Amino acid sequence: MSANGNLLEVKNLRTYFETDDGIVKAVDDITFQLKRGETLGIVGESGSGKSVTNLSIIRLVPNPPGKIVSGQVFFNGNDLLLLSNDAIRKIRGRRIAMIFQDPMTSLNPFMKISKQLMEMTELHLGHSKAQAYAHAIRMLETVGIPDARERADSYPHEFSGGMRQRVMIAMALSCEPELLIADEPTTALDVTIQAQILELIKTLKRETGTSVILITHDLGVVAGMTDHVIVMYAGKIFEQAPTKELYSVPGNPYTKGLLRSVPDPTDEQGKLYQIPGLPPDVAHLKPGCPFAQRCDYTQDICTREFPPFVQLNADHYSLCHFAREVYSESGGGS
Repeated sequence: MSANGNLLEVKNLRTYFETDDGIVKAVDDITFQLKRGETLGIVGESGSGKSVTNLSIIRLVPNPPGKIVSGQVFFNGNDLLLLSNDAIRKIRGRRIAMIFQDPMTSLNPFMKISKQLMEMTELHLGHSKAQAYAHAIRMLETVGIPDARERADSYPHEFSGGMRQRVMIAMALSCEPELLIADEPTTALDVTIQAQILELIKTLKRETGTSVILITHDLGVVAGMTDHVIVMYAGKIFEQAPTKELYSVPGNPYTKGLLRSVPDPTDEQGKLYQIPGLPPDVAHLKPGCPFAQRCDYTQDICTREFPPFVQLNADHYSLCHFAREVYSESGGGS
């Protein structure tokens, strides 16, 4: 861990993709920190750069067409972007693990579940086949797979979506990583299974002390799971703050729009708000603020000049020309 107590420090990270339509700045100057034992939520609409940010951290961006153009990613004080391929492989899966969005495409359909779990500990922990198999059974039991010993030799298609996601979590936690990146871990699961998966991640985090980065578009999940939140839009961090503060006093129009979009069960009229328009084409961004065409606060300066990153208090930042006004309207600073 670094001298300032951060397990992970991402500084000025930029990841671009070369396409026939131009350079796509999927991640453009991202900076954030994560302390040991904390959970960080990253939210935003599809295409905002959430997943690419975390694929960049563990250097899984496909090259070509993607390329980490610049930046630093300090993990326990070491810059992951400067490590050799062999060195990063020893960290990836062992000290930093990731739960991917779709377990059906992440698991090998031709390999038994036990074999896929065994590979992790044989590679990273030096287990013998017998040790690895026993450990695989324990991990399946840990994540709540019923009849784990009998089910271990099943293939992925023989499991339900929720069970496959549990297998992915078991695989990610097999080596007791210091950092777990969960990319939309409840996508396409029914509400009951979603709750079980999230509770499982919380329990395992509490028992192992693992830090978590939770990528999601579900603001309800973020509210109950995280300590801090980053709101991304068009490859930028638009707002970051402690979770409770961001929900109670948002300081960015985009964040306010996202929060308004959450269905309110107390609204008798049942009206569902949606942010007008669509996210911008990051290969052809116009001058000024990327959110200007969709924002209720837009003035001339918003279409001419890129907004500053305003510090609203010690841990609360917002990328907006009118951040202080938005923050004040939300009740901040009063």
